[in-house]
Amino acid sequence: MDNQTNTIAGWVLAGCAAALGLSIASGMIFHGEAPEKQGYPVAAAEDAGGGGGGGAAEPPIAALLQTADAAAGAEVFKKCAACHSVNQGGANGIGPNLWGILGKPHAAVAGFAYSDALKAVGGNWDFDSMNQWLKSPRKYAEGTKMTFAGLSKPEDRANVIAYLNSQGSNLPLPAAPAEGAAAPAADAAAAEAAPADAMANAAQ
Repeated sequence: MDNQTNTIAGWVLAGCAAALGLSIASGMIFHGEAPEKQGYPVAAAEDAGGGGGGGAAEPPIAALLQTADAAAGAEVFKKCAACHSVNQGGANGIGPNLWGILGKPHAAVAGFAYSDALKAVGGNWDFDSMNQWLKSPRKYAEGTKMTFAGLSKPEDRANVIAYLNSQGSNLPLPAAPAEGAAAPAADAAAAEAAPADAMANAAQ
């Protein structure tokens, strides 16, 4: 009985040793290497207001300013008040004082150290440029020191612009765009679609 048990134990040990040896040998022959790049790169999506295809176009700022509410803009501006003052003669903070900012040249507030990116932007702060700046400061002046991400809602931007305009600028609002301003684009799209529709009907 003891000899039989020893024989069985010997065969078990021999089998284990053989399996271990085969595992080591196969590992040496068939070894995998880690890929140079882990996973697949995923491009970050632009925000919905970035002007890409598929989203509804924003109304022109000139149209939104016709019904903008400066009081509502003052509430939204509270997000900006940690960095900007807007009172006449107010001191610059993290950002420049914004009293009478509309109509002034870019980077023109005395005593504030502007980024080179904003200094390089020509022209004055008008309604359209302020709208684009409030939408995305980084896109408007790439390299700006301003870290605020922007206001995604066009109505919020219009209200803030109306509020800023009431604080020392008082520029006349731009004329509202004509109601039929978008009609030519729609007509052109319809004209492009017409041949395709005709071909589809002929094929039926």
